[in-house]
Amino acid sequence: MRVIITEHARQRLREWRQSDITLKDIIEAANGIPGRIPCATRFRGFLTKSGRMFDLVAKDIPTGRLVITVIGK
Repeated sequence: MRVIITEHARQRLREWRQSDITLKDIIEAANGIPGRIPCATRFRGFLTKSGRMFDLVAKDIPTGRLVITVIGK
């Protein structure tokens, strides 16, 4: 499935709280969510390659899976 990362989520990656979270980590996490997501939903407990935990908010749209924001822990 195609993963689309919003500009808001990209900006959040520049903040200290989201340090060490890469676009690749987000894409892998979004692809790992099974099923269909009809409305924006928060998914918790993903791990980066470096071991940092994060949450993401995503929903499915006709062109793919939209990642709305990323929340670092």
